[in-house]
Amino acid sequence: MGQWIKTKKTGIRYRTHATRKHGMAFDKYFVMTYKLDGKTKTEACGWASQGWTEGKAALLWAELAENRRRGEGPRTLAEKRAIAEGDRQERAEQAEQEAKDRHTFKEYALGAYKQSRDAKVWIREEQVIRLWLEPVLGALSLKSVAPFHFEKVKANMTKAGRALHTVRYVQGVARQVFNHAMEDGFFSGRNPARIVKKGKGKIKLPDNKRLRFLTREQADALLAELNTKSLDVRDMALVSLHTGCRASEVFSLTWADVDTDKGLLTLKDTKSGKNRAAFMTEAVKEVFRSKERGAPSELVFQTKSGEKIKQISLTFARAVDSLKLNEGIKDRRQRVVFHTLRHTYASWHVENGTDLYVVKELLGHSDISMTQRYSHLSESGLQAAVKRLESTLPAPSKVIEMVVKKG
Repeated sequence: MGQWIKTKKTGIRYRTHATRKHGMAFDKYFVMTYKLDGKTKTEACGWASQGWTEGKAALLWAELAENRRRGEGPRTLAEKRAIAEGDRQERAEQAEQEAKDRHTFKEYALGAYKQSRDAKVWIREEQVIRLWLEPVLGALSLKSVAPFHFEKVKANMTKAGRALHTVRYVQGVARQVFNHAMEDGFFSGRNPARIVKKGKGKIKLPDNKRLRFLTREQADALLAELNTKSLDVRDMALVSLHTGCRASEVFSLTWADVDTDKGLLTLKDTKSGKNRAAFMTEAVKEVFRSKERGAPSELVFQTKSGEKIKQISLTFARAVDSLKLNEGIKDRRQRVVFHTLRHTYASWHVENGTDLYVVKELLGHSDISMTQRYSHLSESGLQAAVKRLESTLPAPSKVIEMVVKKG
């Protein structure tokens, strides 16, 4: 190839291919040069035959220069391409997830779930699936199955005179199907087979509450990794980590709910059924200020087609995998998922001495018992309270006089 030739556009140059033509002229290879952190950087744009022109390269140079000046968005072409690739993967994953969401209970149970089972065990499980679960759940998509459907299954079995242990077995099979679907990415959220009515016949289930929370270093690394993959996912993660919002609460935010002047987020129709306020850190304020404010009813975070997000992008899981945060961890309660950010927010508060009742209000828990899981983290605070009490107590006498009466 020939020598580099400077163009009239700032920071853009090219050289020509020795033999290949593009139109009537030799093909041109464009690059951009700029200063970053005091060093001169050069990045390749591409060939004219790939659609690159002097003007297109110059516009991109100006865009990245403005990002560097403002301290927002991708600073380099490599960062911009990485984000674009993340967006492309996100769209592909969204399409894949939508296809998975269309799977019915019957399709999944008799397909992917069946393939995971031992042949002898499957004989019995297939019988109960076809006899008791399929009539009620078979045609429903996995995501539309709810706890009340299992009450219908239970009612049908009770009416048919089936024993309680059989009802429990069928409930257990259904629970396993959904657990497997969660591992496969065909279902997210609470297992609908985990809940039955209180009273006679109640099935006792294990405590599935999340236990894992991140250290400051892990959280910083996760946000940095997300920043290279998807700015939107990174922003949603930061909002959850700094405010304790659930994923569903972040997805539901409209611009009417965001008041950066007062530092408040209004969370409506939350899981507890009540509205509540979430308090912004400066980092959260900056997230919203960096975005173009939409109409009051417009969602702050939305899909590429402008719809409400239903679940966090797999970009989050890819970032977790890149950092090996779940490496070697089998217990799902210890695995890092998006909800871990809310759990981390609460854990950091308690470790810092925040009263459990205050944490309850910040998280929007309907009952203090839900917040008690964090109580073990406040042991240092309890010890400090005992020390404060001890300092007010009179010092015990070091000598105990014994008075002995003479007989």
